[in-house]
Amino acid sequence: MSKYRNSPDPELTRMPRGIPYIIGNEAAERFSFYGMKTILAVFMTKYLWLMNDTPGQAMGEASATEKVHLFTFAVYITPLLGAFISDAVFGKYKTIIRLSIVYCAGHAALALMGLQGEAAIWLIAGLVLISLGSGGIKPCVSAHVGDQFGKSNGHLVTRVFNYFYWSINLGAFLSTMLTPWLLKWYGPHLAFGVPGVLMVLATVVFWMGRNRFIHVPPGGKTFLRETFSPVGLKAMAKLSVLFLFVAMFWALFDQTSSRWIFQAQEMDRNFLGVEWLESQVQAVNPVLILTFIPLFTFLVYPMVGKAIKLTPLRKIGAGLFLMGAAFVLSSTIQEWIDAGQRPNIGWQILAYLLLTAAEILVSIVALEFSYTQAPRTMKSMILGLFLAAVALGNLFTAGVNHYIQIPEPGKTVQKQLEVAAGRDHKATASEAHPGADGKIGTSDDLVYSLKFGRQTKVEIPSKSSLEAAASKIESWSRANGSRLPRPAVGSGELEGLKDEWGNAFHYHLENSQTARITSNGPDTEAQTQWDVGIRVELKEEKKEPTKSWTEALRPDHPWLKRRKKKVGYQDEQDEEETGEFSRTFFAGGGERLEGASYYWFFTILMFITALLFIPYAWFYRGETILQE
Repeated sequence: MSKYRNSPDPELTRMPRGIPYIIGNEAAERFSFYGMKTILAVFMTKYLWLMNDTPGQAMGEASATEKVHLFTFAVYITPLLGAFISDAVFGKYKTIIRLSIVYCAGHAALALMGLQGEAAIWLIAGLVLISLGSGGIKPCVSAHVGDQFGKSNGHLVTRVFNYFYWSINLGAFLSTMLTPWLLKWYGPHLAFGVPGVLMVLATVVFWMGRNRFIHVPPGGKTFLRETFSPVGLKAMAKLSVLFLFVAMFWALFDQTSSRWIFQAQEMDRNFLGVEWLESQVQAVNPVLILTFIPLFTFLVYPMVGKAIKLTPLRKIGAGLFLMGAAFVLSSTIQEWIDAGQRPNIGWQILAYLLLTAAEILVSIVALEFSYTQAPRTMKSMILGLFLAAVALGNLFTAGVNHYIQIPEPGKTVQKQLEVAAGRDHKATASEAHPGADGKIGTSDDLVYSLKFGRQTKVEIPSKSSLEAAASKIESWSRANGSRLPRPAVGSGELEGLKDEWGNAFHYHLENSQTARITSNGPDTEAQTQWDVGIRVELKEEKKEPTKSWTEALRPDHPWLKRRKKKVGYQDEQDEEETGEFSRTFFAGGGERLEGASYYWFFTILMFITALLFIPYAWFYRGETILQE
């Protein structure tokens, strides 16, 4: 016989004794997860390539976005495995404890990156272990909360799920503010190590509450029989349609950890007298969550409820439309950036306000609604399906970002050049890459060269015509107050110029400091790996670093600068550099869907999803089932 109670006390009308341990565990665990995830995209694009003794090539934004969302997909698809193990074999408590150890091992792998072996291998190993650990316990923890309640205190379920979500966002806020600062000044080892320590703490706190929890035993054959019974299949079918709508919500929401970070890099991040790091802007979301939860619970819902009946599905529908509104604003911000402006980060904070209100209405409500609609022995499995919706949304975003990436020929020769250069700081290596005709020794060859400690450079065909086009843009800029021309003006300046294959040049303003000039290259087809181009960057004047109260807590120079010096890396100074401009040649790369068009694509999909949700909500019929 189990020494633990396996059903709620039917006489208990207050909060169960185990709730503080679950809330404390969740706050520490969410600190560890969001602390790691907050810096992941920036780490991939700015730090990963410097983690080995021989610097590699920096990862592009679309590639980093794809990988961040693939990781998030893995984190939210493994709950199906965790839910099955929990409900059928071990029970929730044992599943959480055992997978938490796997979770801790994943954080350890990230903290050890670059100390021994290939950093990318440690990164993959760490993310795989974290996805198994974090994903595996997700549905169990949420369902474990609900298991502590019976009919006598069931009226407290809504409140405790709000507390639960509040703890999640407290941990997320603290880690989102801290880990980007640690990454910038102390590097990846400490930035990933601190979240690992918090995960160990989360595991210990949960273990301490073991004698105070309700331990619902695994369903075993009963679980399998009920899962595949007509009632179980019907419950999963009805909720799975809901989860498809929720999936599109997460396809947009989770881009706050990828695309919104990259957008923030191009904005003026001085807001209310504080200079924000691009990753720290994400902290706005948990701060707003902490504010909005009591606001919605005690003010918004009661007030609106006097006018209309606020059902869970109506709340979710309103949240879907609000998410579309948030991306309307982010799309508009990107249009300003594409036009060469540098909008203040306050505009993105306003978008976060809309996004967070949408999260309150969709995520919290759908989580609670899913639990109440699940049959008693299927609580973890249904919540696993709910989390699989998050996975599906992230898989969709990863797929879009994979599709829009234009291949870059240089990626295929990078490793060969690194091996050829070895660890000799004075060594050089070069290799020719056949052009569109597939033959070496013809006019469209690409020649890549590498000097240890320097970036790989490429000699491209049609170089002289690209230089002439760049000179036109630079001349316009000098005559107009050292600013780059807007897209229409820049295209007008290049009108009539052609490359050696007769292609016209395309002008794209990436941000207020950088413009890109491309041609369709030797294959004369747009957006292929044979496109050639030149990137013109207007140098910013060096500013004195801002003094802050944290100055005494950090080194004199950021970790990146110290790391580059240690491995002998020198920032690329092109021989084509011309005064206040620098030029960089490239072949291939880029994105098929870029700038504001990328954001508008997701905005339109969100509004279509919200409109389709209306008839589903109208016809849905279900019942509330609590654990007794």
